[in-house]
Amino acid sequence: MGARKRNTAEAHKEENKTLYFAKLNNVPTSPRKMRLVCDMIRGMEVNRALGALHFSKKEAARGVEKLLKSAISNWEQKTGKKADEETLYVTKIYVDGGMMLKRLQTAPQGRGYRIRKRSNHVTIFVDTKENNEPQD
Repeated sequence: MGARKRNTAEAHKEENKTLYFAKLNNVPTSPRKMRLVCDMIRGMEVNRALGALHFSKKEAARGVEKLLKSAISNWEQKTGKKADEETLYVTKIYVDGGMMLKRLQTAPQGRGYRIRKRSNHVTIFVDTKENNEPQD
């Protein structure tokens, strides 16, 4: 690895030490369906978001709920505090498109229709309100 690449990687590592996030890769639902669930909890307080996800009827909410619990656990581990003592918020959450499985479905007159089974990657960031405010 070159010196410039190593320096960039070390700077990126140092930056990630102050971020509290969790990532879930290759979730077998379409990104569009997952974004509906993620938009529902963006900017919410963590306990309210967990409640909203728990009682949601959408299948994608189960994975996001588990991911949110993981992000809270990561925050607790990095800061050494308990989540009950602080007020945590979902600061950022985004969904990216993942791997796509391409399948063929039989169609009339010897043809075949393409089926694209989409997946996605979800990343969720949590932090306290004091750390989120922009500094002048």
